[in-house]
Amino acid sequence: EMQCIGATTMDEYRKNIEKDAALERRFQPVKVGEPTPEEALAILKGLRDRYEAHHKVQITDEALVAAVQLSDRYISDRFLPDKAIDLMDEAASRVRLQSFTAPPDMKEQEEKLKSLENEKKEAIAHQDFEKAASVRDEERELRAQIAEKRTAWEQKKNTVHDVVTEEDIAQIVASWTGIPVKKMTEDESARLLHLEALLHQRVVGQDEAISAVSRALRRARAGLQDPRRPIGSFIFLGPTGVGKTELCRALGEVMFGDENSLSRIDMSEYMEKHSVSRLVGSPPGYVGFEEGGQLTQKVRQKPYSVVLFDEVEKAHPDVFNILLQILDDGRLTDSTGRVVNFKNTIIVMTSNAGAHAIAQNRAMGFGSSIETVRSYEAMKERVMAEVKDIFRPEFINRVDKLIVFHALEPDDIEQITRLMLQSVAKRLTLHDMKLTFDDDVVKKLAKDGYDATYGARPLRRMIQRTVEDALSEEIIAGRLKLGDAVHLSVRDDQIAFQKAE
Repeated sequence: EMQCIGATTMDEYRKNIEKDAALERRFQPVKVGEPTPEEALAILKGLRDRYEAHHKVQITDEALVAAVQLSDRYISDRFLPDKAIDLMDEAASRVRLQSFTAPPDMKEQEEKLKSLENEKKEAIAHQDFEKAASVRDEERELRAQIAEKRTAWEQKKNTVHDVVTEEDIAQIVASWTGIPVKKMTEDESARLLHLEALLHQRVVGQDEAISAVSRALRRARAGLQDPRRPIGSFIFLGPTGVGKTELCRALGEVMFGDENSLSRIDMSEYMEKHSVSRLVGSPPGYVGFEEGGQLTQKVRQKPYSVVLFDEVEKAHPDVFNILLQILDDGRLTDSTGRVVNFKNTIIVMTSNAGAHAIAQNRAMGFGSSIETVRSYEAMKERVMAEVKDIFRPEFINRVDKLIVFHALEPDDIEQITRLMLQSVAKRLTLHDMKLTFDDDVVKKLAKDGYDATYGARPLRRMIQRTVEDALSEEIIAGRLKLGDAVHLSVRDDQIAFQKAE
């Protein structure tokens, strides 16, 4: 008689054992569910002694609690207690490895010792024996100091156990997921407090949008957001070329350190009913089933990012059913059954709905500020009425804020022109060249390049045509070389280049 206990997953059990009736009835299946966080904490406390003895560290109660709580919240594709145990194990291993690193002052002394040895050899080679003797004495004294420090370090390493804290656990979670769950540094706190100013460096004239997004980010980083929903969800409304997509890029750069942390989904590609499956992956049996969905794969790879659904009103109505689940539960199941976590993303949907009402309302800067505000509020009401005709009520109800972008004012256009010219100047510095320009250049480009219908995009094309193309020809012709400086000015109503001496 043989007693046999096996362990497998539900999927493997169904695939290999359940369909074989003769094999299945010889086993009594016992379903083991995922433990609760409280049960997982008790399991970790039972395992703590073994891990402390193995890694020669001390693991605090706070570290165990952090391992359970942080893994439960941020690691969604694994289960307790496995993911919490791995966190504890890796944190203990990292802390132990750090103790093997020699003290910095000891490394400096060893480098100095090598320098003295070379100096002594050089003195002997030049038959300067008096200097060689002096260096030898200094070398002997330094060797004794290093030996004493090494002995003390070795003793401390073998007797004093390092401590694993909740901060060590948080660092491991951050390295696994890319989500900054560790305590805020002073630099990060300052960045969050001055987030509006940082975003205004790239996005001009959209105060309401920047304030709403900044508040959502501060709420999330302080730990006060609803843990079941995304960090923030917004619909950006407004005409083309006023900064909707640029704000998303700026968010990616300011908060996540890189513009590429923006995951962009162009909803005009999802106008047909059959294209909806591309977001979460093809159903079983169809081509591309194992490749995963375009949306779910992007968020799995970058769980802490801005997800931009561009021109969302163009998507098929079935897409909104998927968006409802993301906005409400902060999660989405792909075609392979994996749950993808959206709780650490900022969801932004852009729409040109109401663009006609905004274009009609475009202020020319002649009215008083009170009249401008009243006009904006009236225009906002017209836009919201149009939005309610396009989107379903249950969808609008789940979005944190609908933000109407202002049409750009003449002052805004000049500021954008200045930013674009500064960007050209920055690119030239990479080639060791310098670019300066007059205010007249900014005003002329702003006047000639802005179009009320298309926003600031024609301005970029104008700068490419009048500035970048001309500079490119000068560089290729050899008239502009490394180290040269170029000044832009307006002559006879044309942009003129002058090479500075």
